[in-house]
Amino acid sequence: MESTTKPAELSKALECYSENITFHRMSTEIAEIRQLLKELVISQKETDTKFKESRSELDKRFKETDTKFKESRMELDQRFKETDTKFKESRMELDQRFKEPDTKFKETDKTVKEAFELSTSQSGRLMESLVEGDIIRILNERGIKVQDTSTRRKGSYEGENYEYDIIAHNGKETVIIEVKTTLKVSDVKSFIKKLQKARTYLRMDDDDVIYGAIAYLKADAGSEVYAQNQKLFVIRATGDSAAIINNPDFVPGTF
Repeated sequence: MESTTKPAELSKALECYSENITFHRMSTEIAEIRQLLKELVISQKETDTKFKESRSELDKRFKETDTKFKESRMELDQRFKETDTKFKESRMELDQRFKEPDTKFKETDKTVKEAFELSTSQSGRLMESLVEGDIIRILNERGIKVQDTSTRRKGSYEGENYEYDIIAHNGKETVIIEVKTTLKVSDVKSFIKKLQKARTYLRMDDDDVIYGAIAYLKADAGSEVYAQNQKLFVIRATGDSAAIINNPDFVPGTF
């Protein structure tokens, strides 16, 4: 029996079959693509979760590290403070130790100065006593007939203080004597200034005659020669006496 199917129908049937196969294939591919997209989404979620976990862990570690760093820094700061405190205490103790010897040194120096001043004062008084004991005799030998002496004449005139070691006088003539253990040129200059004010300080009359004399135990740098050139009597004290060393023809100046 021969087939009765026409070519047009056969062609149409083949076209339908081909479309069915193509649709089936496309459906399969779409399903596979959807599955792949689903798996990709799941994979991305897992990756994101792991990333978040890793970041959280990293943040935690950073926080722990920062906490430890702060603790270490605080501990270091505390140690520095303790060290600084100990250093300050040590320095204060050292300063105190230095101050103690310095205080003792100052006390010793003060004691030495007081002893020296006492010794100088006592030496000066001995010198004055020695010179005073001979002054009337040695001045009389030079033609100045003094009769009386006074020592340590002190006073104040219009706010100016003054002091003269020895004064020898006879009513009209007065000899003012300055006593120095060691004579210096500066002592002579200072004494002359005192002599120039003596008439005012001592309230003496214009016709009173004032002479000057300077006594010493030891002289520096030709100070005794300088004193003679200033028209002063120069008296040298020895162990138990005093003597005028000016030339016999010496003429004293008046002040």
